[in-house]
Amino acid sequence: MRLGINLGYWGAGMDSDNLVVAQEADRLGYSVCWAAEAYGSDAATVLSWVAAQTERIDIGSAIFQIPARTPAMTAMTAATLDSLSGGRFRLGLGVSGPQVSEGWYGVKFDKPLARTREYVDIVRKAMTRERLSYEGEHWTLPLPGGPGKPLKLTVHPQRPHIPLYIAAIGPKNLEQTGEIADGALLIFPSAENLEQTAVAHLRAGREKAGKTLDGFDICPTLPIAVGADKDVSALADMFRPYTALYVGGMGSRKQNFYNQAARRMGYEKEAAEIQDAYLSGDKEGAAAAVPEKLIDQTTLLGPVERIADRMRAYAEAGVTTLTLSPAGFGLEERLASLRAGTEALERAGLA
Repeated sequence: MRLGINLGYWGAGMDSDNLVVAQEADRLGYSVCWAAEAYGSDAATVLSWVAAQTERIDIGSAIFQIPARTPAMTAMTAATLDSLSGGRFRLGLGVSGPQVSEGWYGVKFDKPLARTREYVDIVRKAMTRERLSYEGEHWTLPLPGGPGKPLKLTVHPQRPHIPLYIAAIGPKNLEQTGEIADGALLIFPSAENLEQTAVAHLRAGREKAGKTLDGFDICPTLPIAVGADKDVSALADMFRPYTALYVGGMGSRKQNFYNQAARRMGYEKEAAEIQDAYLSGDKEGAAAAVPEKLIDQTTLLGPVERIADRMRAYAEAGVTTLTLSPAGFGLEERLASLRAGTEALERAGLA
């Protein structure tokens, strides 16, 4: 099992620290450094900056938002980043959520599965450098009846095939991801529930495409915080606002993929309570309603030995790249978490 690092969003006051974290991950042999975007920093600019100041670590978008760019623009960006980084780019895509898609980008959040499939088709076709024409429900290239003509990418990508990942959480999206992508980006994954909540659906998609999970990258993101056994509850409290935001406040009451995921993990009553509190404006109450067990199942907490045990569980569940989001009050604590991840992987016998 390989390790990755997720820098999250830029502009949160830790930008210079994030670069140091990425460089330390590069030195430690982490395989990939991911950057995110929502409606603040864009991932492409961040990744180009990190790539210019690292040597070996891959850079990946987790995610480029599908409503933010046309598929042809994404192909251009992917080819450029792969060229600038010397063949180190991984393309992660996702539909975002209804509030961001419609409120920020002005793109209707409908038929996300069909939209994703067409988007991936066009990106991959553009990357082959054949002349681009496409007829679908959501995109038609060139536009009919006008001056447009089929064009081809003028940039020669560093590699003929750039790994393509999709952020997936629902069963249907997971199955389609297994069918059309090279990897899956997961969030709030529990090792104990990973087979039924994710891997089984990914496997079904691979089988639909006539493939197996061999070579498919199952890549969840987990926050990590290091401390003594007696400190696990206090460490879990660090992630109460984070968990409450996703389970309670992401999307709308009807369309919150993370809330639905928590319910599938057996926290139906608690997920409803978290969402009710969060959407009523009681963020502290929502955080207090998050069960410690849910946090512990979806993070890496405690001493290195405990984290190593959890890493073994994820590897046995099918995870191939474990992406860490190092927590801590200040740069030194974050770097310590990063180093603890490497040590735990070695102790688990997975390096």
